[in-house]
Amino acid sequence: MIADLRLGGAVVAEYHGGAELPAHLGPRPHLHPVRTLRGTEVTAVRPAGHPWHLGFSLAAQDVDGWNLWGGATYLRGRGYVHRADHGRIEHLGFDAVRPNELRQRLRWCAPDGSALLDERRRLQSLPAADGWELAVRTELTNPTGRDVRIGSPATNGRSGAGYGGFFWRLPGDGEAFTADAAGEAEVHGSTAPWLAWAGRDHTLVFAAAEPDPWFVRTRDYPGVGGQLAPREPVVLTPGAVLVRGLRVLVADGELDRAAARRWAETDPRERVPGSG
Repeated sequence: MIADLRLGGAVVAEYHGGAELPAHLGPRPHLHPVRTLRGTEVTAVRPAGHPWHLGFSLAAQDVDGWNLWGGATYLRGRGYVHRADHGRIEHLGFDAVRPNELRQRLRWCAPDGSALLDERRRLQSLPAADGWELAVRTELTNPTGRDVRIGSPATNGRSGAGYGGFFWRLPGDGEAFTADAAGEAEVHGSTAPWLAWAGRDHTLVFAAAEPDPWFVRTRDYPGVGGQLAPREPVVLTPGAVLVRGLRVLVADGELDRAAARRWAETDPRERVPGSG
């Protein structure tokens, strides 16, 4: 662990750099465990079957042809293929370290260490009426002198698998729902303004600042993320900046639709007091 996020004196998330991980797991910074205020862990790391799933992290399976997600690479006409094509995301340092805020500098690298993307990321732990809120903002900049292409299995031929960007691996079974739909088949690929995950003893509510389609799995494994490149690659010209933001309510127990909507629709500036 490099640092942690706290709220009211309690550690609610631990930040790891990931540099010690083997290449095939897509080494990258990640949060694990993330905990509710009662101490329930709501992330999983290196689970059986998908050991490259690392708690809560940001990654992409295709950055200029390099796999920064981990695991097998999806190739058009061939499916998932194990290749020695794994890059990594390096933690370069902090611009700020506070009990409830981390501001980081990172670099997305090809296998030879050359830079693909530079990143500035902010993580905050904030008070919320039903638990606490993780607020994330990332800025990805193309530092090269050429276009950089960010793709996904979907852009390489696997329909509906545009995963990339934010991804949260959950520790156990649950049900996903939005304001007007429920279940993987209904919420996966939607652009609902918020999406909730109800586990056995916790609820997470995700609210994205940008309308990327949701990536949701409940049957093969439990996970929620975004689809940064759902159909076509995102192309960053030299010096271009890609910005994404996410808020996650981390709550003990089960919240219904009304409570999830109430949090998601509350102006983030209207915090309950006591950020600790």
